[in-house]
Amino acid sequence: MRRFQTLLLDLDDTLYPADSGVWEAIGERINAFMVERVGIDPGEAPRLRQMYFREYGTSLNGLRRLHGADPLEYLRYVHDIRLEHYLAPDPDLRRMLERLAVPPVVFTNADQAHARRVLGILGVDDLVPRIVDIVALEWVNKPEPEAYRRAMRLCGQTDPRACLVVDDQIRNLRPAAELGMGTVLVGRERSQGVDFVISRAADLLLAVPQLARRQGEVSDRAAAG
Repeated sequence: MRRFQTLLLDLDDTLYPADSGVWEAIGERINAFMVERVGIDPGEAPRLRQMYFREYGTSLNGLRRLHGADPLEYLRYVHDIRLEHYLAPDPDLRRMLERLAVPPVVFTNADQAHARRVLGILGVDDLVPRIVDIVALEWVNKPEPEAYRRAMRLCGQTDPRACLVVDDQIRNLRPAAELGMGTVLVGRERSQGVDFVISRAADLLLAVPQLARRQGEVSDRAAAG
């Protein structure tokens, strides 16, 4: 059985349900930034946002490269939402993270400040010692293969086969699989090329029991489930 030494957890729509409303609220802030700070026509902003997301992996990198947008200003602006309106403590997620034999690393296209706010509201901030964010990645974002290589270097990992990536986006898991990493898809139906599929992040140990400290108990639960 493959042993994973580095666990890379996506943040938004992965550690909490995709229907929470967080991403929709951030999307509205992105549109507003494009109009108010970049000067894009309001009628064009939603279309360009989606185009930049498809072509550059994030709206941020499209705005940074094509419009000279300040990335730090962008990150502060778009994440300025009342997260407590959408999220709440998740005891099941906390129990899962407490049982990990592998220290979790949040690997996100957002920034550390947003990630820490999310983790704090979910009640798990103390269980995530490291965050690899878009700033640490020097603006190279998922799904660019270089983002995964940089994340490995930042974690002191040299073997992609020892890495497990957990994400809600298939497009972010394909490059990981091509590099030899293990992959877990959260909240979606099975897709070809993905190693594991779970309905929520709290179920990670049921799908990948070798990540647990008490493997026997987790394996028994999986067999009974």
